[in-house]
Formats: sequence, C-alpha cells, structure tokens
Amino acid sequence: MSGDRCPVGYPLPWASAPDIPEAWTTLREQPLLEISLPSGEPALLVTRYKDVRRLFADERLSRNTFGRASRVSASNDLFGDPRIDNDPPRYLTERAVVMRAFSARRIEALRTVVKEIVEQLLDEMERGPQPAELMEAFAYPLPILVICHMLGVPPRDRAKFRRLIDGFLSVSRLPEDEVEECRRQYWDYLTELIDAKRAEPGDDLISELIEISREDPSKLTGYQLQHWVKTLLIAGYVTTASQLGTSMAVLLHRPEVAAELKADLPLVPSAVEELLRYQIMGTSLGTLRYAVEDIELLDGTTVVPKGSTVLLSQESNMDADEFENPLHLDIRRTENHHLTFGAGIHFCAGAALARMELQEATEGLLRRFPGLRLAVPGEQLKRPEGGFLAGYTEIPVSW
Repeated sequence: MSGDRCPVGYPLPWASAPDIPEAWTTLREQPLLEISLPSGEPALLVTRYKDVRRLFADERLSRNTFGRASRVSASNDLFGDPRIDNDPPRYLTERAVVMRAFSARRIEALRTVVKEIVEQLLDEMERGPQPAELMEAFAYPLPILVICHMLGVPPRDRAKFRRLIDGFLSVSRLPEDEVEECRRQYWDYLTELIDAKRAEPGDDLISELIEISREDPSKLTGYQLQHWVKTLLIAGYVTTASQLGTSMAVLLHRPEVAAELKADLPLVPSAVEELLRYQIMGTSLGTLRYAVEDIELLDGTTVVPKGSTVLLSQESNMDADEFENPLHLDIRRTENHHLTFGAGIHFCAGAALARMELQEATEGLLRRFPGLRLAVPGEQLKRPEGGFLAGYTEIPVSW
C-alpha cells in the first residue's frame, strides 16, 4: 500500500438515480483500497469478492473493535461495546441460542402473519391518496410490525422505538449529545421491556430468551440478552425497511423489468435475490473489523497489516469475476451468491426472515397494484444524509 495516495472517502458516492455507479466495477483493480471513514479516520477496504467471502470467516479479523479500530462516526460508537465479545468461541455460543428463533420452521410459520400485515398495509394504501409515499406507507411499517410481533414489543411503543433507533444509528446527522440521549433512552426502554417480560412472559422471542438465560446464564447473561434484543430490533427493522424501499425504487426505475416481473410473479424469489445483490442495503460500515495479525490476500502479494481497521466491501457484489454482467439487473439470475447478508460465522442471523418479508412484500405490491410506478423520475429520489444506511427518504408511487 502506498502512503502518498489520497484516501477515498467512504461510503462511496452513489448516483442520484437508482443506478450502480460505473466506478464501483473498477474497485477490484486494487484488492485493498485506502479509505477515509465519515469520522475522518483511516481504514482499508477489501474489494474483491473472493477475498471478502474468505475474510468473513477469518478469525484474524476481529469484530471486537471498541477502543482499537478507527471509528466510523466521530459522534457515535454505533455498535461498539467493550462488554460484548463478538469473536469465537463466546460469540458462537450466543449466536446458537439466538438462532433457535430463526429456524426455517418458525420463519415459515410467521409467513402467515407477514401476509396479513402486508394486506392490511396495502388496504390502507389503496384507500389513501395518490401518489402514496412508499417508505412511510409500507417499507417502514412492515418490518416494524413484524419484528415487534416476533419479539413481543407492545403496539403502543412502536413509534418511540423507531425514533430511538433512528437516533442510535446516526453517523453524522445528529450531534453527539442527542445520539447519546437516544442510546440511553433505548437501553432504558429495553431494560423496562425485559423486566416486564420476566414478570409476565408471553409467546414471543424475548420471553424465550429470558427463559434460556434463567436456565443457564452461561449461555446468555442478562447483559448479553439485552444486547441481542437491541441488535435484533435494530436489524429486523431498519435494514429490511431500507432494502424494501430501495429494491422497489430500483425495480420501478426500470419499467421493462418491473413489467416482466408483474407478468410472472413466481419469479419474485429470484428477483428478490437479484435486488439484494444489486441494491446494497446500505454500506460496508457494518462490516468493520480489526486485524489482529497480518493477512495475505489471494493475489499472493497484498497484505492487510496487523493493527489495521478493515471493511469488507459489499460493493464486491459488483465483481465481474463472480457475476456475469454485474451492472445488469437480471431477475432470472440463477447463480447469485451475493454477500449482502455476509458469509461464514457472521452470516446475518435474520437473513431468512428478511428474505421472507421481502418476498411477501414484493409479491403483494405487484399483485395488488399491477400499474405501480414511480411518481417522479428516479433521478429525483433523495437519499438520506448522515445515517448508517443508504436508501431513500421518500419514494412517491402511483398505480
């Protein structure tokens, strides 16, 4: 690596329209790219698909970044927590407990609930004015309602829950004191919620995790339980909402592709996978790692130095060595091993739930509103600034 090159600002700039910038496909010309995080601190971006996939499972890249890796945000530690061990073997014990909630059988049983929520939201959209704002009418409420149902969050708390999470995930949008206040209120809220579930358990995931922690605290301490509930609520809401909204923006920005899918709804599962690959949920900011040893990349000459802050690039979904014609949105693509949910031991715990929600939401929207279209040109859609995820602040649609 050359120290005299000017680091690239990260996240990478995105075109205003729902199109992947051409420059993303050239990232892999350098297997390791010097970048500058939103905090202004340095990091290294691993750009090639095969390197990224391998490093997701490499224990020489630690997820315990607090106090040693560069900060993503100057005003927010985001997910940094010195009391949580995100590396094996401790992490694997906790993950095994939490993954019980995301079994294929449980997710499939939840599909009926998701279908009902989708239909209710579509009913409200149909009764409302046009154009409708897709994010507020559909993309935000669906995952909130689903994850709150799954974890047992009372309906009256959903608006508060959303406000606190939005503040928790600020990178540069809010000042440090406001971020800290949101974090404190969110943690206090979770404490009260878990205490209420201990006093009066229900048929929900939080109650199940409390029982596991009670039976064997070595598997999940009280603090670890609260940390996982915090993480699941955030991941179950904001990443799915962002992906759903941006997927529909990408699809509707290409009327010919949208028409192909509307005419053949059984293609929805493969279309969802392609949209996951193409319209990355946010950025690689969530893959922050710290190198505890030197790591040689697959080219045999490039080394990630010990002590480096490392990001594993989701833009590697645009690697032409792995994906044929990667800038082309192909809803019939069959070989689609994208890395949007990560890989290896850190593969997203809620991936099956997110996929199911995205499938039901996409099928429901296109079935109910076959004339669904963007109400403004794609170039006019606005992206949020200063948050953890990309996406769109508003997506006006008509039908």
